Amino acid sequence: MRRCSVLITVGVAERCRQLEGDVTAVDEPGTYEIRIHGCLSAQEALVLKEPVTRLLCPDPDHAPPCDVPWSCFTAGDDERADDGSEATVLVLGVYATARRAAQVADQVRGVVGETRPVTVSAAAAGQFEELAEQYRIERAVRQS
Repeated sequence: MRRCSVLITVGVAERCRQLEGDVTAVDEPGTYEIRIHGCLSAQEALVLKEPVTRLLCPDPDHAPPCDVPWSCFTAGDDERADDGSEATVLVLGVYATARRAAQVADQVRGVVGETRPVTVSAAAAGQFEELAEQYRIERAVRQS
């Protein structure tokens, strides 16, 4: 089943349309939200946290900058529950280009499995602001 890939591609295509063909803007980093849907409980969702964390940061003691600055997960009600039952969604914030955010979402899908849809979209304004700050600080350190 490749449903997740379609959702990821749609998210990137939508972001590119929002930028209306501005190729330089597509390559500019921004804040994205990667959602992992389909967990039956908050506990099940939180079990996924460790393997996804290891995917994003295999060495927590690495020198800056992070390849992709990311933020902790939050669990909430999953508006995608098909049968009306409550489900949980994990939300992961990343600071990256649209293309890199789609790549990360694809890697996350590889970790969580094909049965859980993974979507990526631009984060709401003001959400995950700490990631942009982390990016600026770490890039300044690297350039000095």
